Amino acid sequence: MRGLLHIRVIGALFACAGGIAMVAAAPASALGSYSPYNETASAALARYLRALAEDPKDFQSLIGAGRAALVLGDMQSAAGFFARADEVNPRSPQPQAGMGAVQVHLGDARAAMPYFARAQQLGATQALLGCERGLAYDLMGQQALAQADYRAALSGPDADEARRRLALSLAISGDKAGAIAAIAPLSAKGDATSSRIRAFVLALTGDSSGAMIAVDAAMPGSWASVSPFLQRLPALPAGAKAAAVNLGIFPDSNGTAYAYAAPVRSAPATTTASTTTDRLAGIDALLRPSQPAAPSVWQQPALQPTPPQVQPRAVQASYAPPRPATVQRTAPVRDDRIWLQLASGSNTGALSDQFARLKTENRDLFEGITGYVAQGSGHARLVIGPFRGPSDARIFASDLRTVGIDAFRWTNSDSERIVPVAAE
Repeated sequence: MRGLLHIRVIGALFACAGGIAMVAAAPASALGSYSPYNETASAALARYLRALAEDPKDFQSLIGAGRAALVLGDMQSAAGFFARADEVNPRSPQPQAGMGAVQVHLGDARAAMPYFARAQQLGATQALLGCERGLAYDLMGQQALAQADYRAALSGPDADEARRRLALSLAISGDKAGAIAAIAPLSAKGDATSSRIRAFVLALTGDSSGAMIAVDAAMPGSWASVSPFLQRLPALPAGAKAAAVNLGIFPDSNGTAYAYAAPVRSAPATTTASTTTDRLAGIDALLRPSQPAAPSVWQQPALQPTPPQVQPRAVQASYAPPRPATVQRTAPVRDDRIWLQLASGSNTGALSDQFARLKTENRDLFEGITGYVAQGSGHARLVIGPFRGPSDARIFASDLRTVGIDAFRWTNSDSERIVPVAAE
């Protein structure tokens, strides 16, 4: 994309409860989780490479390696793995969907669409394609189509990432309340990226001051380094906004960059594959048993899958895997935790009814949220949580205020017995 600069924030935009949130992180997953295990993308890639060393035609390992490479920001290698998977099983939609995702993350949305169309012809559902194809639509400035895809993807394997992108797309469309409601369920369960998304939502809807306050609250002193980025967002065209907040691709027409360009990975000395004879030669070298796998440093040769060619480009590699969703408790909770109190009274049944009413009236905001009743001596409280820390509780309380619900922080003691509301 001419006139655009691939950028990465120095270190991170801000830290949130131990997780690193980048200005433009790679997606949490690409067309489904890169691993069924609780492991980093680098660890998953190394595991897939070991499997491929035993069987270079292991289709699921090729797909998994492609997804892990996509998460790590290595688009060349991701395209190579997907191309090899397509050779192994040309009737599966997964390789085509994966190559479409590679094009999206290179910033070439139009080149991605033929891949998605082919994947759909091969049986891919909107729930499977929606997260990545929705981003392609966003990059082309077609927010209504993007949001339809994201909503379909909420029932697919990329639900959390689709929710993040839906919030950003709604903000690009000017729907601040809808964007905050969309991200609220992730904020409530302590998702490490929700503070970044919320700051972008505020910036995209013209509240640059609020965005900088949100950033500074998460990482004190960081606002000065990111304020030019946040202040320029509202003036960008819709497609450029999507590229900036999702991919870290920012217009550089005035010569200003707000972060260093991502470094290009150097190829190991043992890799001798020609860049003109075999687009998969680099992966073949990686799969040779005599070659130690080094997933963090290799560089694929230029790849030419068809349709449209995948051209090597400088790509950011800024990604922190999201934290697993908080597991809702079904047994009484006795240890001290941070909650938000929504109401209080002596009638626990009435509190349960009140929560059901709040949830019905604000479905997006309360999606995935369980209500609890904290029973003390002669009184009861309607609460939600527990939250990982005061910052998460404060953010969700702010989201609740946007729909007229007042909530305040409460920490339980050993004497309170906390159980799910009757409806749950």
